[in-house]
Amino acid sequence: MRLLLVEDDNHVAAALSAVLARHGFDVTHARSGEEALQALVPESDGFGVVLLDLGLPDQDGYEVCGKIRKRTSTPVIMVTARSDVRSRIHGLNLGADDYVVKPYDTGELLARIHAVSRRSAQEEVTGSAETQVLLGPVRIELPTRQVSVNGTPVQLTRKEFDLLALLAQRPGVVFRREQIISEVWRTSWEGTGRTLEVHVASLRSKLRMPALIETVRGVGYRLVAPAA
Repeated sequence: MRLLLVEDDNHVAAALSAVLARHGFDVTHARSGEEALQALVPESDGFGVVLLDLGLPDQDGYEVCGKIRKRTSTPVIMVTARSDVRSRIHGLNLGADDYVVKPYDTGELLARIHAVSRRSAQEEVTGSAETQVLLGPVRIELPTRQVSVNGTPVQLTRKEFDLLALLAQRPGVVFRREQIISEVWRTSWEGTGRTLEVHVASLRSKLRMPALIETVRGVGYRLVAPAA
């Protein structure tokens, strides 16, 4: 898999590139936001994942993420020292698919890279015969992966859409956390639990319907279908 590593620290980039290469990745290193955007021009060969450090010298990392999402659907994993939930939600709202908080374990990083790349590949497979789900004012278009509330489009990341679509399969039914992580992230890795919480919070915020996804304490989540 080709991977775009956006990192301004050459020493960090060299060490990480070596690790990624040992695990079969073909790494292209961009030292700034502008280099990253140039590497992602439409006519370039596609990357499987973008690993984006937020501490860039020329542009704010969040701004770069937004620009990347406007020109490509390539999965983006943010690397940040900001561990607060608000910062993570902001990144997800801009189109990031996942995040890793510094200092991170290499195994964690590899697990997240493989998880987002698997999900991206699976989106190429055609879905079920059902084409849409209606939940009161919420419309979920499965083939086009589009969501709207009262006719207004809502931009979701891959994981956010997959999470919403999964819960919408059976409104009112509680999905265990382990089940959601297995279905959406295709992993049983325990560290993904925190990512699930952030994605749920982001969905509630984007849809402007905090009560749509109910937390069942100690178990998981369920979707509460709103009135039409």
